[in-house]
Amino acid sequence: MSSIQTYLNFNGNTEEAFNFYKSVFGGEFETLQRFKDVPSGNHMPSGVQGDKIMHISLPVGPNTILMGSDVPPTMPQTVTGTNFSLTYTPDSAEETERVFKALSEGGKITMPLDKVFWGAYFGMCTDRFGIQWMVNYNMNNK
Repeated sequence: MSSIQTYLNFNGNTEEAFNFYKSVFGGEFETLQRFKDVPSGNHMPSGVQGDKIMHISLPVGPNTILMGSDVPPTMPQTVTGTNFSLTYTPDSAEETERVFKALSEGGKITMPLDKVFWGAYFGMCTDRFGIQWMVNYNMNNK
């Protein structure tokens, strides 16, 4: 089965961000690789701090993996902003409240958590790492 997973890039604080996401969603990191773990003989751009995250993955539910990496200034890609939102679909109203509160702590609530016209308990926020989230519990599927 095909799927699409989310990969987040950060300017040096991936480890902090993913420890935060782990505290929100639970679970354990499936993968955590640092730049210093790259085998010798493989091309590594100069100036990369070895302790920064090259790849990390955190399973969030049975079919979703949140992944990410640091993007050092010497890498060809850049972190340019957020033109997307991640949507989390919890299993209960209680989980919706817990996750929304945790994600918005230290960030900014852009739409308070509330019952909305499409039959969901929904809210939007930007977390303290600049990632936009939508939390959507479908109350019609109780």
